[in-house]
Amino acid sequence: MTTPSRRRGAAAAKAAALGGTALLLAAACLDGGGSSASGKVEIRWFVGMGAGSDAPTIPAQEAIVEEFNASQDDIELVLEIVDADQAPNILSTQIATGDAPDIVGPMGIRGRSTFPGAWLDLTPYIEENEYDLTDFDPALVDFYRIEEEGQIGLPFAVFPSFLYINLDLFDEAGLPYPPQEYGAPYIDAQGTEHVWDIATMTELAKQLTVDADGNDATSPDFDPANIVQFGFGNVFADIRAQSTLFGAGSLVDADGNAQIPANWAEAQQWYYDGMWTDHFIPNGPYGDSDMLNAGSWFESGNLAMANTHLWYATCCMAGFEGTWDTAAVPSYDGTTTAKLHADTFSITKNTEHPDEAFDVLTYLIGDAAEDLTQTYGGMPARISLQDGYFERVGAANFEGQDINWDTAVEGMTYVDNPSHEGGMPNFLEAEAVLAEYATKFNTEDGLDIPTELAALQADLQAVFDAAE
Repeated sequence: MTTPSRRRGAAAAKAAALGGTALLLAAACLDGGGSSASGKVEIRWFVGMGAGSDAPTIPAQEAIVEEFNASQDDIELVLEIVDADQAPNILSTQIATGDAPDIVGPMGIRGRSTFPGAWLDLTPYIEENEYDLTDFDPALVDFYRIEEEGQIGLPFAVFPSFLYINLDLFDEAGLPYPPQEYGAPYIDAQGTEHVWDIATMTELAKQLTVDADGNDATSPDFDPANIVQFGFGNVFADIRAQSTLFGAGSLVDADGNAQIPANWAEAQQWYYDGMWTDHFIPNGPYGDSDMLNAGSWFESGNLAMANTHLWYATCCMAGFEGTWDTAAVPSYDGTTTAKLHADTFSITKNTEHPDEAFDVLTYLIGDAAEDLTQTYGGMPARISLQDGYFERVGAANFEGQDINWDTAVEGMTYVDNPSHEGGMPNFLEAEAVLAEYATKFNTEDGLDIPTELAALQADLQAVFDAAE
């Protein structure tokens, strides 16, 4: 086997050929798929489009490669780890020059969407190998089935979304907590049951939004210029993530044209009114302020309800000093959607060795899944591996708190399909258009949202057309 030092040397040479971007670590033999010196089929595993490029994770991935190579005599798995910031450019160059790796991952939805049409449909390989899918939630398997592309991945690590609830703020206001079970009602202080939907959450959020004098947002004396506590916010969310609270959707219609789904248009109006009229959602200036941790709103302790993903609990709660728990995502128009972030491994469509690549992929999401999900910090998609995960997360981050993680698990039944991070024509340019819209949306009062959305659709259509 090639030594780590020689792998690094080959990586540097390849990086120079790709325009001078240095790879942190890579395997030798980066000349496309083929046979190694040992006569084994070489399968290249590209890491950098998600987790796995930071130094602490590298030894564990190297160990996985060594274990796999020692376990059989037909395949030599080689590892290419590149800097995450440069990975999209490097992978794009490799694909364009016919030098694509065989497997890419772990990779989130956005990463795969950057390369539409680049991934192998796994359906015939699943069928031919009679691959057992019973250890996965069927909704998660369907999540990776993309129209016109097929089954481009299988579940590996998942980051479901749910509501983060600041129990101290609820207690201070004398308000009961939202339900933790999907389908359960909200029971108010008088014992009256309410459907746990957007309308109920909105009224609760107003009561939990407070100004410097202690007036909440339902009071005629409330001062929106001096808010010290907000009721609700989507943390680290763009327009597509925000809108998915009102149901799954896509900015691309069945013919590849730009669209604004009706439910997303309603979501944008609700969100904008929540920022600028009813004031229970942080607008741009408030959201960027020190009072709300310059973006990590829930961590600040000044947000009562946050809608975001499981990864937030492990990445961004170090500064939170209160008591918190989970709650179910509210429904809209009778349907609940808990948006999902999920990492997996995909096989490139032009691999010369799809059967061997499928063997490696199923090893990574099978025998190696427990070690790799612990290495990357994700929740295992395999049901059989989930029990110990939350114990580790709780012990490492929330000692002494009794967090109901069942809410996070149950939310995976309500994932958004299509995904809010799904593909768009001319993807990076389309994202730039969305970012420009978001800046105006978050910082300017008095906008006419239907007009802004019509302009957004036109701008997206121009970008989509430019991709043809």
